[in-house]
Amino acid sequence: MEKVIVKLENVKKSFGKKKIVEDFNLEVYEKEFLTLLGPSGCGKTTILRMISGLEEVTAGKIYLDGVDVTNIEASRREVNTIFQNYALFSHMTIEDNIAFGLKMKKVPLEKRKKEVEKMLDLVKLKGYNHRKPSELSGGEQQRVAIARGLVNRPKVLLLDEPLSSLDLKLKKEMQVELKRLQKKLGITFIYVTHNQEEALTMSDRILILNKNRVEQLGTPLDIYNNPQTKFVADFIGESNIFKVIVNKVDDKYAYVLLEGNEEVKIINKDYQKGDKIYIMIRPENIKVRSNSKENNLEVKVKENIYNGTMTRLIASYNNQELKINVEADLNYPEDKIINISFKPEDISSFRS
Repeated sequence: MEKVIVKLENVKKSFGKKKIVEDFNLEVYEKEFLTLLGPSGCGKTTILRMISGLEEVTAGKIYLDGVDVTNIEASRREVNTIFQNYALFSHMTIEDNIAFGLKMKKVPLEKRKKEVEKMLDLVKLKGYNHRKPSELSGGEQQRVAIARGLVNRPKVLLLDEPLSSLDLKLKKEMQVELKRLQKKLGITFIYVTHNQEEALTMSDRILILNKNRVEQLGTPLDIYNNPQTKFVADFIGESNIFKVIVNKVDDKYAYVLLEGNEEVKIINKDYQKGDKIYIMIRPENIKVRSNSKENNLEVKVKENIYNGTMTRLIASYNNQELKINVEADLNYPEDKIINISFKPEDISSFRS
């Protein structure tokens, strides 16, 4: 059984009459990379700050490695936080920035220097000891912030949108680096972001938040392939979502009607005739010019968008826009009617 390293139990947070987090429960496992994902204002950063001790809880309990730390001050919790703006000391050298936490703990100078060297090597900044933060690029400053967060060997490292200010190429490189470091050191990471790609790339599990409530918790693969709500389906990746009504059911399948009155076959999730539900199909799961005898639709091509690895077709069905991924060298004339199909197993469905 996996060890729970962080536990939040019925946690609430309000600012005046405004409820930010309500009856929140979560267990984070040792050595796990867990991401809190959601739009701005959903409460994810507040949750992170309550775990760190930088924000008091209104109600509920927070446990760290089995110890109730709800009312313990931040400096006494075995967690470190990496912020969006890095929060490096501009007047200090890189060595002194990384060693700051060790110095506060009165670790002897020689040991501090050894630990700093290990960290600089780990984040690929060997030889940068005596530089100042202003002499480093954004990506290098981020590595220093990570080294400073890891040098104390915390039980949990909290990361609050640490890659948001980096350019796209550097952001992708740092995603790989963060995951590599987390696996190598075996430290639990709790990561906050609103960026779906970051969450899917790095996480062992993702917790999706929306308007103070948990929408879904699961692995990246499960969340992408089996969204449980319309919000998750729309928020994660590209999607085509249809509002439908269940026309008939059998033991395995449900048969739903689109607004254009075509019938689509999906996996039955205890639906009953007359149920109003949503279905979702990913662009990559739609086939063009297929010989399939089920789930066939005629759509009208509106646009071709080439991105180097594939072409995205924008089509319309009954005045609803539809996104379809096809091979890069395919191109369809505007207003051409094409036939598409999709397997029942590739369709996600949910009630709300």
